[in-house]
Amino acid sequence: MSRKKRSWEEKLNDAKDLPRTITMPEKLMKRWGRGKMLIPSPVEVNAVMQQVRKGRLITIDLVRTFLAAKHRVRATCPMTTGIFAWIAAHAAEEAREKGRKRITPYWRTLKTGGELNAKYPGGVEDLKAKLENEGHSIEQRGKRFFVSDFEPKLARLQP
Repeated sequence: MSRKKRSWEEKLNDAKDLPRTITMPEKLMKRWGRGKMLIPSPVEVNAVMQQVRKGRLITIDLVRTFLAAKHRVRATCPMTTGIFAWIAAHAAEEAREKGRKRITPYWRTLKTGGELNAKYPGGVEDLKAKLENEGHSIEQRGKRFFVSDFEPKLARLQP
């Protein structure tokens, strides 16, 4: 018996028991201290990514900071936030392929330091084209690509 592969949208909307807070894992206390950590839901990460308007950018670290402030915890899990941003990106591209015009602008969500996320749909070349189309300059450093002077272009979201 074969199982039907779930769509990216189904994965995005599969919240399970999330969001939830946990006690900060021991191995992360050195970096963030004692307290609570948020495990966000995929939809919640997507909702933050949707708020970033044309000409603006956000980093995955800022997504985490925003969600931590919203939930009044010390930190947001970096692993799940990154995975859920990746799912949101693929769900957005899946929606675009189905003809939807308004999708989550995943290309505006950068890695730490303004780096383009090569794991997003279309890879670096597609992200580069989308960002340049919105007026951003991209520079290559070794094998990696970054938005030049990205800090002044960061979105200022309020929880």
